Amino acid sequence: MSERSSHWQLQSIVSQLRTARDQWRAQNGRASTEQGGRELPSRAAMAEILEALCGALFPMRLGPVDLREESEDFYVGHTLDVALNALLAQARLELRYAARHSTQVDTEVEARTLQIIQDFALALPGLRSLLDTDVLAAYHGDPAARSVDEVLLCYPGILAVIHHRLAHHLYRAGLPLLARISAEIAHSATGIDIHPGAQIGRSFFIDHGTGVVIGETAIIGERVRIYQAVTLGAKRFPADEDGQLQKGQPRHPIVEDDVVIYAGATILGRITIGKGSTIGGNVWLTRSVPAGSNVTQANLQHDDGAQK
Repeated sequence: MSERSSHWQLQSIVSQLRTARDQWRAQNGRASTEQGGRELPSRAAMAEILEALCGALFPMRLGPVDLREESEDFYVGHTLDVALNALLAQARLELRYAARHSTQVDTEVEARTLQIIQDFALALPGLRSLLDTDVLAAYHGDPAARSVDEVLLCYPGILAVIHHRLAHHLYRAGLPLLARISAEIAHSATGIDIHPGAQIGRSFFIDHGTGVVIGETAIIGERVRIYQAVTLGAKRFPADEDGQLQKGQPRHPIVEDDVVIYAGATILGRITIGKGSTIGGNVWLTRSVPAGSNVTQANLQHDDGAQK
C-alpha cells in the first residue's frame, strides 16, 4: 500500500465494506449468486452500445467526425457488428439473471437471447424509417429549426425519442431491464423521462423537453406534439390484498392522433384525450375529453364552477 493510500485507512474501510456486502447478500438470499462474477447488465456498456447504434442509424450526423460518405456502409456494418455482439452479451446477463430468480426453469436462454438480438437487428431499418418521421415532425413543428441536421444534432427531444424507439423494442422483446437502462441514460442526458413500455406513434415531437414524464402504460397516437414539463402520469396506484402495488395495470393516459399538449400540463389516469385536441399550459386534467377539444385553465375553472 502506497504512502498516500495510508492516509485513508483503506484496509479498515475495505474490510467494513466487505462486511456490509456480506450482510446484504445474506439478508437477501444472494450469498452464492454473485460468486461467479457480475450477474447484472452494465449501464456503462449500454451507454456505449446506444451511442454506437445512434451512429449506425444516422452515420453522417451522429457517427464519427471523420466519416466520409463512401465509407458509410463499412462503418455501419462494423459498428453494428460490434454493438450487436455487445448487446447480445448484456441481454444474456439479463436473461440468465431472470432465470436464476424465477420459479420456472429456462433451459433455452442462449437460443432465446440470440433470437431476440437477431430480431432487434432486423428491426433497425424500420426503426430508422420511423425515426425519420420524428425528425421531420420536429423540423416542421418548430419555426426555430433551420434544418433536419440541426434537429438531429441539437434537440434533446430527438435524442430521447431515438433511445425510446430502441428501448421500446427491447422492452417488448422481453428485456425490460436493458430497456429501462436505455431509457434512463436518455433521461440523464435530456431531462426527459419516457418509460420504455409507453406506446408512441409516428411523427412524435417533444419541443424543449425538460421535465417531460411519460408513464409505462401511456399510449400516444400519431403526429402528437408535447412541450416541456408535461406529465402523462398515473392518478392512483392500486394495491393487492397484501398492500403490494399491482404491476402492469393500465394507469396512464391515451393520447389520440394530432393532439398538442402545452408546457406544464399534467394529465393523470387512464383517460383519453380525443383526436385533434389542444391541452393548454399548466392544465391539470383527470377526465377524458372528446375529439377536437380545446382545454385551458380558464375553461376548466368555468366547467368546475358550473358543476358546483
